[in-house]
Amino acid sequence: MRRLPFRRLVSLATLAVVGAATLGTTAACGDDTAAKSGPVTLRLGYFPNITHAPAVVGVEKGIFAEKLGKDVTLETKTFNAGPAAVEAIFSGALDATYIGPNPTVNAFSKSKGEAVRVVSGAASGGVALVVKPDITTVEQLRGKKIATPQLGNTQDVALRYWLKEKGLKTTKEGGGDVKVVPQENAQTVETFTSGAIDGAWVPEPFVSRLVNAGGKVLVDERDLWPDKKFVITNLIVSTKFLKAHPDVVKKLVEGQVAANEFVNTKPDESQQAISEHIGKITGKPLDVKLIKQAWPTLEFTNDPIAASLKTGLDHAVAVELTQPVDLNGLYDLKFLNEVLQAEGKPEVSQP
Repeated sequence: MRRLPFRRLVSLATLAVVGAATLGTTAACGDDTAAKSGPVTLRLGYFPNITHAPAVVGVEKGIFAEKLGKDVTLETKTFNAGPAAVEAIFSGALDATYIGPNPTVNAFSKSKGEAVRVVSGAASGGVALVVKPDITTVEQLRGKKIATPQLGNTQDVALRYWLKEKGLKTTKEGGGDVKVVPQENAQTVETFTSGAIDGAWVPEPFVSRLVNAGGKVLVDERDLWPDKKFVITNLIVSTKFLKAHPDVVKKLVEGQVAANEFVNTKPDESQQAISEHIGKITGKPLDVKLIKQAWPTLEFTNDPIAASLKTGLDHAVAVELTQPVDLNGLYDLKFLNEVLQAEGKPEVSQP
């Protein structure tokens, strides 16, 4: 019986440890160096909306495919909510995803700091509280119904904490001084126009849709943060995939940086790409005029703005929607800074 070389035995053992699904097409390694034993499939998640513009444009314009190269097959999956994307990471159905800060924290917390790492930022801003035009003060929200995308999600926490700071109480069950009504963003325009809700704390493009439906912005969330910056979208990867394929993750980060460059330097072309891409997914292109209306409220940045994520966690604890979490180890910005340095761009501080 022919004996395998020791190095081959180590490689096979490592593959068994990381649970590679396709031994013939997936490479793995036991350290942070790249393994080059064959083609790799990268399964990338994102949301078909404006706050995920770098992902949408990166996929639509072929930027990720170009940066990943011929040896990496890109498979994409779209989601409407962070928890579903996190479950896909946990189940092994997803390797990386664009996602909001609160689901990022939840994924890190539930896995005791093991499952995910933030490898880049993507976007800041693009969130507001839109209300009926006759509501002009915070006190007038007393007794009103305000929608958020989901109980405990990033916007839900932001609304509850802001109300708490203003002396207004909320409960998880929808009671208190202001009735918080979690519902899918796609419902908000209908419930707003029908009078079922009095306002909503939501991301774009739903802010602009509500404004166009007769609402007005009572709070632009940018005004609540230092320098008007807070993370709305960052890029996380499965720690398992990161350890197995660091070379692929670096290429993915290169794609993210290139996508952000495209979005920031070619806004008109990017907006058209977003409209068309969302049309391919939903069957109806997003109105380019709506995208242009929302665009100025967003900043597309590679900086994950880690301080705002930590503050958001503190806010979630304050409104009793989560327990304190030690975020040490959540960020791995090594590849991001290598890419930025190679392009002569300012590096991002490692939290």
